[in-house]
Amino acid sequence: MRPRSTFLGLLFPGSALRHSTLFPVATAALLLGGCQTSSSLQDGPFGMQAEDPMRNAPPITQGLDAEGLSTLLGAELAGQRGDYRYASQGYLEAAQRYREPALAERATFAARFGNEASLIEASALRWRELAPQAETPNRLLAAFSLQRGDWLDSLEQRLDIVEAGGHGDVTAFAEVAIAEKAPLELIVQQLREHLARPNADQLAHHSDVLLGTALVEAALGDTALAQRRLDQVALLDPESAALWLVRARLALETEDYSTAQRAAQQGLELAPDDVRFILLLAQAEIRLNNISAAEAQTDALLESHGGNEDLRLSLAQLYLEEGHPEPAQRLLQPLIGQPEVPNLAYYLLGAITQAQGDTDNALLYYRQVSEGEEFLPARAAAAQMLIEEDRLLDARAFLRIERMRFDNYFTELVMLEVQLLDEMNQPEDANALLDREIARTPDDASLLYMRAMRRWEAGDIAGMEQDLRQILRTDPDNAEALNALGYTLADLNLSGRLQEAFELIERAYEADPDNPAVLDSMGWVYFRLGQPEEALPWLESAYMQMPDQEVAAHLAEVLQALGRDEEARQLIQQIMQRTNLHPKIDDLLERFPELNPQLRPEQSPELTPSEAP
Repeated sequence: MRPRSTFLGLLFPGSALRHSTLFPVATAALLLGGCQTSSSLQDGPFGMQAEDPMRNAPPITQGLDAEGLSTLLGAELAGQRGDYRYASQGYLEAAQRYREPALAERATFAARFGNEASLIEASALRWRELAPQAETPNRLLAAFSLQRGDWLDSLEQRLDIVEAGGHGDVTAFAEVAIAEKAPLELIVQQLREHLARPNADQLAHHSDVLLGTALVEAALGDTALAQRRLDQVALLDPESAALWLVRARLALETEDYSTAQRAAQQGLELAPDDVRFILLLAQAEIRLNNISAAEAQTDALLESHGGNEDLRLSLAQLYLEEGHPEPAQRLLQPLIGQPEVPNLAYYLLGAITQAQGDTDNALLYYRQVSEGEEFLPARAAAAQMLIEEDRLLDARAFLRIERMRFDNYFTELVMLEVQLLDEMNQPEDANALLDREIARTPDDASLLYMRAMRRWEAGDIAGMEQDLRQILRTDPDNAEALNALGYTLADLNLSGRLQEAFELIERAYEADPDNPAVLDSMGWVYFRLGQPEEALPWLESAYMQMPDQEVAAHLAEVLQALGRDEEARQLIQQIMQRTNLHPKIDDLLERFPELNPQLRPEQSPELTPSEAP
């Protein structure tokens, strides 16, 4: 925040007060307050009178009133003290009173200084409301939507930026969406609707939207349409590095490795420091079986990048994934013996040694992975390797020792062993392990929740409730436990317990209001209470953030209850086109076969104007 600035100039443009300091502003506040509250001196020696003469005065509709000025001064002083939360609240309150975008902007920046997420979002929403063409609030709101997994809202904000002439970073968004397995079918529908708008191709950053759309379409398998998008971008912006990045990826996807090689080389010329092109080029060379050429090229690239450690690790991982452990091992050897060997190096060396059939040395490498991102994958790989060698007892002993060595990972390692035993079709041993470890750590919420879900799957509802209640005794605001118990009671439609279910889910919502699973539960319990109108917005919000088949089944059933069968059919059709496994939808259609989109009565073709009666 810039210190000692005020907002009088914002509310009185062109005024001499624009550059006022705090002293005259405070004086103005006193004068303004006096004008509104003081009585005539003729009413007595102390200026007192029986009733307020301003009581029936018309309200101030322009400029600052006493309350507004007081709010602004309080916000400004709070900002100077470093109390950014109070400052943001004050500026936001002023932005609600006065339709001035700069007030909302100030509220947003104050909230960002204080790292107040809810205030940032509220202020940005008001800023966007007052200045729809402003780019910054849309960027902030897009980022917030992405953080909570609301992919469609984030994309909408980005497309609004594009509509206003800005760069919405749609291609970068598409990359993240693909990596995070977002609802691509819904995303591509939104992108295509934007591209179909009149004059969409006249917008400044139209090529970015085309590239993002092509990426998503390629990920969905529509490579021919994706290629046509790229051809359009080539005409608009042939020197775009992003174009060649997508071209190389699409060529790899379609197994056109020569084209991928050329596209990666072209992109590398445009962006020589972009590691993604280096990796794509190496991948294309490997797929062309030019291993020697790929190694020579990657060595030269590493030299030109000063032996970049991250690049070395990425290249080694690439060689390993493509089935070439030897060059991967050669890339990693220079890292061994350094004072601090990256965890990923040990993890990859474990995988390489395992691929070479050297189980014991692979186990040594995996065990050298210390706490961090690769810790659990390394232990899972090591245990799985031992199991594949028919050494289940060794695998379990290894995990037990690791639990003693790394107390911070105790819970995760127990859960890993349970999962491995389940995969070995030994549920009794898995349950015994879970019971034993919970007896040792009776307040371990994660283990209790895991056992609760296993009991639910086995039909032991009383046991599930017992574990969830135990979690809530030590952590009354545990949103996951509250939601699981509330949803189960609502879903089972247990007589006399629906109000209890509602209260549990309401508490879960208070603890985690952005969780789509909680939103789904809230909608479902409203429906069970016989209030489908109340249920609908909750379920629609949940589906926007988490468009899976269970939420879709709930939403479709509520739509059916509201007499909106056609919308329910369309929703069901979306899910059935997206996946072949949809048990919740199948169950819904057994109860409401009329919602099956495949059994919909044939519609009569629309008449042309000449055929109309």
